[in-house]
Order: sequence, then structure tokens, then C-alpha cells
Amino acid sequence: MKLAIAKEQLLNGLQAVQNVVGSRTTLPILSNVLLRAADGKLHLTATDLDITITCAVPANIQTEGAVTLPGKKIFGIVRELVVAEVEIEVDEKSVASVRSGASFFKINGLPADDYPPMPAFKQLKTVNLPQEKLKVMLKRTSFAVSSDETRYVLNGIFFSLKEHKVTLVATDGRRLAMSDEEVDLPIESNGEFIVPTKAISELNRLLGAGTVELQFSENQVGFNLIPASESGFGVYIISKLVDGNYPNYRQVIPQECTERVSIPREEFLHCLRRAEIMTSDKSNSVKLTFTRNQLAITANTPEVGESRESLALTYKGKDMAIAFNPGYLMDPLKALDVDEVFFELIDELSPGVVKSNEPFLYVIMPMRMS
Repeated sequence: MKLAIAKEQLLNGLQAVQNVVGSRTTLPILSNVLLRAADGKLHLTATDLDITITCAVPANIQTEGAVTLPGKKIFGIVRELVVAEVEIEVDEKSVASVRSGASFFKINGLPADDYPPMPAFKQLKTVNLPQEKLKVMLKRTSFAVSSDETRYVLNGIFFSLKEHKVTLVATDGRRLAMSDEEVDLPIESNGEFIVPTKAISELNRLLGAGTVELQFSENQVGFNLIPASESGFGVYIISKLVDGNYPNYRQVIPQECTERVSIPREEFLHCLRRAEIMTSDKSNSVKLTFTRNQLAITANTPEVGESRESLALTYKGKDMAIAFNPGYLMDPLKALDVDEVFFELIDELSPGVVKSNEPFLYVIMPMRMS
């Protein structure tokens, strides 16, 4: 295998795949990136056996071939090079010679034949949607994913593809975030599945402009990121799905509310940030008191002190006080980029609901007031 490639292209390709390269793996080859030179492109692949990421970047291929090289080492070398072009030549013992200007490296690799094969889809269902839309939906839901490994079905985002809609749901049992988007969905592509947290964070990192082709089967999902322009490069992410049944999330969404109040998002977020300073790990709640045309936001922690401020708004309902975890209340406000949010309440003990004029909904459980 012999090729010349622009440093920037090689770096882009390595950056796309290298997050799933394992450093403490029982299989040494999983610490490597598979490089395959063919069809005027350098194809790069990395896997940890749960997630596989592959991409292709333009290169000047002199001799086609393939090799696997230590991912962290090759990435570290390329990042530090100062000359814009890199030449790579691999011998029959899988040793790669890397030249760039006055720099020269010899890297011991492993044969490409030993690398795990790309997962193949048997029965394929496909849906297309803009990358920007999926990125926004992930931003609005991924913060609510559970990190409690004993409830592993909550360690991911639930995707529901039904009735010409893609719906994303995340919950950790104390709050729930939901975002949906209308898509052109053929009936044979309907389905439901849970995408694990690690695949979600890779998607969040790699989504940009262009289209995403979402493919899924019974036990795996693929996200084919197709760039918007010729100058971009495509990335393909394949992940195993979380095995299990997602809880019936619709049961926890209150069907009707007694009070609905419009709150300026940015102002509310800053008030909560200030109030959170006066909370502690032991006493982590902020009290919201709704009175006529006013919202008082108070935090009172015996060992820290207290804070109090008020926000003018249009409210004509009954006086009500309810307490929430400030971090949980700020998460949806940070994820939205709208001017106002709508806060729906039933009473002091029922969940609160945050909505916006966009297809988004957030349910948050109240805390006991001391």
C-alpha cells in the first residue's frame, strides 16, 4: 500500500473515527484503526465491537492495500506534523513508513485481515432526514438520559418512527425530554429502538450539514452522514441497540394542567443559575412561588444561606409554590433557543411540564419542600 494525502484530510478522517478506538482492550487490534486505500480514497475504520465508525477521505493512491495502525499513535503523529502533505507506505509485514517534510516514522501495524468485519444489515429499514434537525433533537433530549447502569434500558435515547414522525425520548426516572419531527416515512420503515449513550455522543459530535440516512434492523442501527457539499466527507456510524423494552413514557406526561404561564427563557435561566449558587449537595432545590403577575425564585440552605429574586410575568392563576432541582430545570432552558417557554402546572405535588412553540416537551418531577 502506498499513498500521498493532505495532512488536513488525514487528520479529519482520524478525528472522525478515533473516539471509539480502545486503549485498554483485551483484543490489541481494537486499539488500531483500519486504513484501506482504494478508489482514490483512504477509508478509515475504528470499532470497539459495539460501535463501528468509518469514513473516506480523498488521497492520491499509488498502490492499493490495507493495514491497521495504532489509533492514538498515528493520530498523535499526524496532529504534530508541520508539512501539509503526508506519504504512507506499508510493507508486507504491516510496517508503515510515514514521511512528511523532514519527519520520518516507522509504525508497527497488524494485518488488515485480522480486523473485525463491518457489521452487515440483513433486513434494512431506512429513513432520511436533515442532519441539522437530528442534531437539534439530540440536543433537546440527550441531557435527560440515565447514567444508572442498573436500569440499562434508560441508558440511551428511544427512537420511535411512526405516523410520519420521528420521536426521540430520554428519561432518567426523575425527568423526561421529548422532541419530534415530521418526516416522509414509508410504512415499512416504521419501528422503535433504543440507541445507546455512546453512539449518541458520537452522533452529537459528528452531525453537521447534509442528510442523515437512518438505517435499522432488529439489533443494530446505522447513521450514514452524507455531506451537503462535494468538499465534505461522509461518515458512517453503526451501533448495537440497547436490548429491552422502553417504559411507556406517555403515562408520565400530564394530560391537562390547571395553570399555564409564559416565561422569558433567558431571564428565567439566569435567575435559576444565581439561585443554584445558594444550594448544596444535601439541599439541592429551588422554590418557585407563583403569585399574581410575579414569580419568586428562592433558595434556602441552612449551611449556605439564602437567595431571593422575582420575575415579572403575566399570571392570573391561584397562588402556588413548588420546588425543583435547579439543574434539571435549567437543562431544557439551555437546550432550547427560543425567547419564551411555557410552564404548565397542576399543583405542588404533580410534575411540571416545560413546552415551547417548537415540537418539544419536558416533564420534571417536583421536590419535597422542607
